[in-house]
Amino acid sequence: MHVEGHPYRTVWSDPEQAVVRIIDQRKIPWEFEVEDLSSAQEVATAIRDMHVRGAGCIGATAAYGMWLAARQAEGSPERLAELASALVETRPTARNLGWAVERQLEALRDLPPDKWVEASLAGAEAIADEDASWCKRIGQHGLPLLSAIHEQKPGNEPVQVLTHCNAGWLAFTDWGSATAPIYAAHRAGIPIHVWVDETRPRNQGARLTAWELQNEGVPHTVIVDNAGGHLMQHDQVDIVITGTDRTTCSGDVANKIGTYLKALAAHDNDIPFYVALPSSTFDWECRDGMGDIPIEERNGDEVSIVEGRTNKGGLEEVHLVNPDSPTSNYAFDVTPARLVTGLITERGICDATEQAIATLFPSTGRK
Repeated sequence: MHVEGHPYRTVWSDPEQAVVRIIDQRKIPWEFEVEDLSSAQEVATAIRDMHVRGAGCIGATAAYGMWLAARQAEGSPERLAELASALVETRPTARNLGWAVERQLEALRDLPPDKWVEASLAGAEAIADEDASWCKRIGQHGLPLLSAIHEQKPGNEPVQVLTHCNAGWLAFTDWGSATAPIYAAHRAGIPIHVWVDETRPRNQGARLTAWELQNEGVPHTVIVDNAGGHLMQHDQVDIVITGTDRTTCSGDVANKIGTYLKALAAHDNDIPFYVALPSSTFDWECRDGMGDIPIEERNGDEVSIVEGRTNKGGLEEVHLVNPDSPTSNYAFDVTPARLVTGLITERGICDATEQAIATLFPSTGRK
């Protein structure tokens, strides 16, 4: 996708410098900076402290982290496993993270140590390329949904899409999941307007999704999280599309906290609620989202402190909460499959049921 007219991915390698390069998402939209990571530990910190965010981006970054881990392990399987575990433990909910690390470990398992670095770099590049390709295909499969809505609207009124958090190209290596159909429709000339939830407490919608859409020239409006239901009641939302960090084989969806409330409002107002994801986000061993998906709890400072740009142009943190009040910071919630109209994947769209998912992915999502 584009930043001021120039194409970028969210994460890539520089083999000559032996570093992984990422777009530091903590600085957006105020500044655009590329950060170099030179060790698996630095990659783990970047994932844990949200220099990178989003299921696919976390997975690809961890895959590149395994390339650095292979360099650091110096032929020791024990050291490689230790560094791999440190990467996996950074964000417990996102499935792509564990999936990417496990895939890299499997690729190295039967190789001699002198082949680890070369093989892990090739594996990371393949994971990043697949992520971008799968997201582009998600856009192609989701495009007819938006086209059909547009055909039913009078005149040339835009299709009104509501999304939550950031499931855009910053959350993957390119294109995004929830935004991929939006970008595809925009490039196809279908008028689109996106309602962007601010997505407290980290404000990924207000800071990241809005910045992406602005760079792509997609009309959008940032709203407070609790405005979505009101807009749905007043016929200002045609479709809700979100991403997901982990989806069960039965169609339950874990996504940024607040997604469940959007699904409830959409259900009550007969508005289709779609979830977009590549197959790497499915947890094929997990059936009960409410009972089996670990929900990450993050530092309460994310709730009580917000960063923004001052009138003088500097960045400053501001305390929002009564200093004597405790805070709680659940990062995700689970939307049950019964509230999901459909899943948009790289292989097509299916119902959020175990049978439909298994039909689309007969080999549990593996090629």
